[in-house]
Amino acid sequence: MGRAKECEPGRSSASRRHFLAALGKLGAGVAVSRDALVLAKSVRKGVTKDGPPRRIDVHHHFFPPRYMAAERERNTVARRIPANQLLSWTPEQSLEVMDQNGIATAVASVSSAGVWFGDVPAARRLSREWNEYAAEQVRKYTGRFGFFAVIPLPDIEGSLLETEHALDTLQAEGIALLTSYDSKYPGDPLFAPVFEELNRRGAVVFFHPTVAACCSSTVPAIRPQVIEFPFDTTRAILSLLVNGTFARLTNIHWIFSHGGGAAPVLAGRLADYLGDQQNLVEQMPNGVLHELKRLYYDTASVTSAVSMAALLNLVPPQQILFGSDYPFVKTASSIGELSHIKLSANDRLAIERQNAEHLLPRLRA
Repeated sequence: MGRAKECEPGRSSASRRHFLAALGKLGAGVAVSRDALVLAKSVRKGVTKDGPPRRIDVHHHFFPPRYMAAERERNTVARRIPANQLLSWTPEQSLEVMDQNGIATAVASVSSAGVWFGDVPAARRLSREWNEYAAEQVRKYTGRFGFFAVIPLPDIEGSLLETEHALDTLQAEGIALLTSYDSKYPGDPLFAPVFEELNRRGAVVFFHPTVAACCSSTVPAIRPQVIEFPFDTTRAILSLLVNGTFARLTNIHWIFSHGGGAAPVLAGRLADYLGDQQNLVEQMPNGVLHELKRLYYDTASVTSAVSMAALLNLVPPQQILFGSDYPFVKTASSIGELSHIKLSANDRLAIERQNAEHLLPRLRA
């Protein structure tokens, strides 16, 4: 979650202005040229005047109207972006920002606080509604969206049922989870049946941070998202590491948002301290760094030179995916920062598109 609102509703993209200018010639009695027709088709597909967008954004949030109504009732829309902006969100607003920033396809996911509010039937209903809405947008805007489905953890039975529906019926790209639920982290044995099923399927699992109950006001003057989001991501990674989930369930493709939180910075410390604990040898037979280097990380909120240096010292560019965190972070600013990171053209293309194509083959088209 981030720094500023993305854009105001109704703001026109450059591609749309060129398209309207082409159509304006009709008023002067000029026949619509072949170029104008091509441009009209291109605008629908998200092709800008500078050519087809190449980026695949794996960290992009949807705000379905019914889901947001439920969030408002629970008073959980307490974010830096005004609640009325989130409540008035439409897929067209996402597409407008994507077109402005060279994003061909965005993989939508739910943001914190997810769908779990301590009510099993409500969580199941919200999960199904969110997933059905996302799948509808994928069908409606061909090629522009994919989605990571939400499941109603810590309800295990409901989560297994929704996983089956989302992956088999709705054809979701993967499953999106929060970093903790009711102060339990994903390495907790409670969640094992869900991860066993995801491993059986060879699924992509995307983690988004939340604020654990323990740590909502550690620094009262600061919004907890500022530091607690990256720390909760780090705790989630640690829990999966020390209980052996990473080493045991090797068919899951793990993506951790926000560059893995503090994990890249703490990687050496984790390796030193955990490597000395004999009781953890069976859980991490190949060592801490081996497991951390197998994970995928997105670029949301870590596009500054300092943050990316830590991430690139842990993993190669082939383990990094472009993520905007729309609308909580300004997409253009993140892309601008990323453009100043010293990368080869091939590595930049890998981060911005090819790594996502490898993990999510349905997006290759």
